[in-house]
Amino acid sequence: MTPGVRKLALTLHVLASVSWLGSVAAFLALAIVGLRNADAQIVRGCYMAMEVTTRYVIVPLCFASLLTGLVSSLGTTWGLFRHYWVAIKLTLTILATVVLLVHTRPIRHVADVAAQQPLARHELREVRMQLVADAGAAMVVLAVNTVLASTSRVGSRDTDGGSSGKKASSAPCKHGARPSCVLRPGDRAR
Repeated sequence: MTPGVRKLALTLHVLASVSWLGSVAAFLALAIVGLRNADAQIVRGCYMAMEVTTRYVIVPLCFASLLTGLVSSLGTTWGLFRHYWVAIKLTLTILATVVLLVHTRPIRHVADVAAQQPLARHELREVRMQLVADAGAAMVVLAVNTVLASTSRVGSRDTDGGSSGKKASSAPCKHGARPSCVLRPGDRAR
C-alpha cells in the first residue's frame, strides 16, 4: 500500500469505528428512555427509532469497521497477529458483530410490537431490559477497542504508519530512506 492509501484506510477505519461507538451510544439512550418513560408515544418512537438505527446505521458501521480494520492491518506492518492489540481488537470486533447480528431479531420484534400498539410499562419488559444491557455491553467492548487502538500505538509509529517498536528520531539517515535508518522490507538503501 502506498502511504496515501494507508492513511485513507486508517482514516476510514477510525471514522467507521468511532461512528459505530457513537451510534451505539444513541441506541443506548433510546433503550433507556424506552424502558423508563411512561409516555406511550415516546416509548413507541424510541423502539421504532432503535430498529431503524440498528438496520441502517449500526450494522453498516459495524461491517465498515471490520472491513477497514482488516484492510488497514493487512496493508501495513501492523498485520493481523503481529501485535497483541490488533489481534484483541479483531477478536472483539468479530464477537461484537456476531452478537449484534443475533440481537437484531429482538430489536425488530419490539419495534414491530411498538408500531402496532402502545407498549405498557410491563410489556416485553425482559426483552427491553436486555436491549439496555446489550447496548451497555457493546459500549464497553467498543470503548476497549478504542483504548487499545489509541494507547498501543503511542511511541511505536514510524514515518510510514507502520510499527517498528522504536521512536523515529529526527537524525538524518545515511541511507536517505527515513529517520533513524529504520529500513523495512522493500526499502532501498541509497
